[in-house]
Amino acid sequence: MASDTARPPSSLRILSLNCWGLKYIAKLRNERLVEIGNQIAAATPAPDIVGLQECWTQQDYLAIREKTKHFLPYGKFYHSGIFGGGLAILSRWPIEESNMTRYPLNGRPAAFYRGDWFVGKGVAQARIRMGPRNGDIAEVFCTHLHAPYEAEPHDSYICHRTAQAWEITKLMRGAAERGHVVIGLGDFNMIPLSLAHRIIETHSPVRDVWRILHPDSSVGAAVDKVEQLRNVPMPNAEFNLTSNGATCDSALNTWRWNKAHTQRLNKGENVQIEPTVEDPHAKRLDYIFFSSGTRRNAATGEHTAEWTLKEANVGMTARHPTLYCSLSDHFSVEATVERAAEDPASNSESGPSALPERYLPIETYDEILATIKKYEARERIQRKLRLGHFGYQLLLSVGCLVGVWWSPHNYVAFILMLLSSLGLSLGVLEGLMGGLFVGSELRALREFEWEVSNTRERALVHEGKATS
Repeated sequence: MASDTARPPSSLRILSLNCWGLKYIAKLRNERLVEIGNQIAAATPAPDIVGLQECWTQQDYLAIREKTKHFLPYGKFYHSGIFGGGLAILSRWPIEESNMTRYPLNGRPAAFYRGDWFVGKGVAQARIRMGPRNGDIAEVFCTHLHAPYEAEPHDSYICHRTAQAWEITKLMRGAAERGHVVIGLGDFNMIPLSLAHRIIETHSPVRDVWRILHPDSSVGAAVDKVEQLRNVPMPNAEFNLTSNGATCDSALNTWRWNKAHTQRLNKGENVQIEPTVEDPHAKRLDYIFFSSGTRRNAATGEHTAEWTLKEANVGMTARHPTLYCSLSDHFSVEATVERAAEDPASNSESGPSALPERYLPIETYDEILATIKKYEARERIQRKLRLGHFGYQLLLSVGCLVGVWWSPHNYVAFILMLLSSLGLSLGVLEGLMGGLFVGSELRALREFEWEVSNTRERALVHEGKATS
């Protein structure tokens, strides 16, 4: 299907979904992802741009493409890391350029049970041309930030997620400075108004579409302290979907059900949950951030927004038609933006415009710098311990080899050789992680620290100008 870029669209429908497509781990993966393709194809209105996360295999990506190629003829599956980044972008219009930018800070190889480092998380970027003008170019940034394995501020990976938010913010700001439509979407693994969320909305012109329409929506799960401080009533499942934008841990998602309901579902029973049930754990982790391209009035020199937000909703809540399970452990987040009406009496042209300087409070930069320092101290200790372990295993290996000379029996010699080989192998791994990986991570931390410090200095100057 050819795309007509000579007639730019008057509206743009965007969809983002974490597919939960972990190979060998995610249950009913093939069946669910095929049905995800079916439901995207049946969506009304049909999406124009789709961002997918945790779509790990080409097989699943192609299955979704097969179902949607009649209206989303362009797509890109992004390759990254050892096992792939799990990111894909589908589009109604041609993808002129694409890039996969890996995050400098992205988990630790020692935490193999987490997997974040091995998948090479980053930002999948696509430059999409919807028409002939500058304001018809959309730059799409699809990502999946590092998962929080503990509650903030005790999350040991908060420094990584903060640095990742900082990186994608720079990319989106650059796109906005070119005068293009900016769409940032994905599973950001953060709650609204968290540090990462504030970084994105402050240091780039993009806005969280849900909070534009629902400024009083929740900032976490009802059981979280941050939400309890707001002293709001316990939400039900329907309210969390329609007003709070909860995409994860919903009581309506079958992958979050208790054991009794799951057993009934596994037996083929189409278990139904009332939308009025209390929903204390649901929260919003999936986002669409949006920034409009600008239109300049040639007569007055004024810049106005090329696009405006019309609506946003949580979608993909329908279950599999025969398995009765949810299609993913997340629901989708969707939004529609419309092109602003152009004054026929004016001579307007699309183009870049200067972005205003906006900064976080100074104490927030101090908080980030303190987090960096704390994590850096931890990693320096880790490096010493790992290099020390390498030295210990080396000495132990040499000792075992010496012991072979004096071994009275062959089986004793075999055991000593086995211990020597295993110990030296483990020591080499520890040495590589301590000497190479941690060293690389510390250098990435220095770069991040410099950027934050430099921004803090500019914020101080800006604050002084504002008060003078």
